[in-house]
Amino acid sequence: MKKYRVGIIGATGMVGQRFATILENHPWFEVAALAASARSAGKTYKDAVGSHWLMTVPMPAKMENMVVLNAEEDVKKVADCCDFVFCAVNMKKDEIKALEELYAKAECPVMSNNSANRGTPDVPMIIPEINSDHAQVIEAQRKRLGTKRGFISVKSNCSLQSYVPAIHPLMELGVTKVLACTYQAISGAGKTFATWPEMVDNVIPFIGGEEEKSENEPLKIWGHIENGQIVNASTPSITSQCLRVPVSDGHTAAVFASFEKKAEMEEIIARWENYKGEPQKLGLPSAPKQFLHYFREDDRPQSRLDRNLENGMAVSIGRLRPDTQYDIKFVCLSHNTLRGAAGGAVLMAELLCAKGYID
Repeated sequence: MKKYRVGIIGATGMVGQRFATILENHPWFEVAALAASARSAGKTYKDAVGSHWLMTVPMPAKMENMVVLNAEEDVKKVADCCDFVFCAVNMKKDEIKALEELYAKAECPVMSNNSANRGTPDVPMIIPEINSDHAQVIEAQRKRLGTKRGFISVKSNCSLQSYVPAIHPLMELGVTKVLACTYQAISGAGKTFATWPEMVDNVIPFIGGEEEKSENEPLKIWGHIENGQIVNASTPSITSQCLRVPVSDGHTAAVFASFEKKAEMEEIIARWENYKGEPQKLGLPSAPKQFLHYFREDDRPQSRLDRNLENGMAVSIGRLRPDTQYDIKFVCLSHNTLRGAAGGAVLMAELLCAKGYID
């Protein structure tokens, strides 16, 4: 496999830092450029981040003295030295959308962690184990942008990475409605307990825009391509409640689901345990060997569910049981900045490289 030169746009933020640690020893990808806002540009990565390094592992030594470029002004410079970029900037949505298109039009593919382009009909929003076929829409996007190599691909909201993968293997049963209550870690807001002490011993029962994303984005993921655009699925009906909880990393979801076809509990568990997606079939470097893990501990599954399972790239599921209003209910957990954010984008990039969309 060739070694791809990659850039991190928004390298100084929490997700950008997570990209740096994941990519430090990646077998396919080598970081060739770091970019951030104007206030960080011209500084070494170490100086630009300063005391705001938020990871539990040290900053990669080979990136410490890399000079940070200006994400908005140095687009051509980044594009010239990178095969593609990861983007995790903190800007207004319209500014992010414009910036990502600038990189794409500079013939530099963009793996986006941002929400700005998730609703763009010809931009695939890929959970690699679920809808890898949506990559086909890239050709239509390139025609719209007037590019040969450049395009934008996005990952979904991090809270979806727990319950959407758990629901997906059950879709053949005819999922009609889903209720998902998510309990989301503070790292999802780019915070730690040191930077957000008021979250200690606290729950905030509202995250702006999160419920809309949780209810609408899965329908794009389960949609189909028609006339060069992704058309959202019409079912299942999804409703959600999203809470911020005093947990450092990991988004938990309490999920309720109804089906057209009846299934025994053991059949549902078997569907989870035996499910394999394209990353597992291709043996991609970041792919968990087993994507979904069911823990058979009916009394206290919270002691077993593991946000760090398979390097934080797998989903833990537990407490499957019948429900009086819905057919089933269960809980699930995924690591939000690994599977949900940077790690999910890296896996998406591996998939697109393996399938020839990034040369």
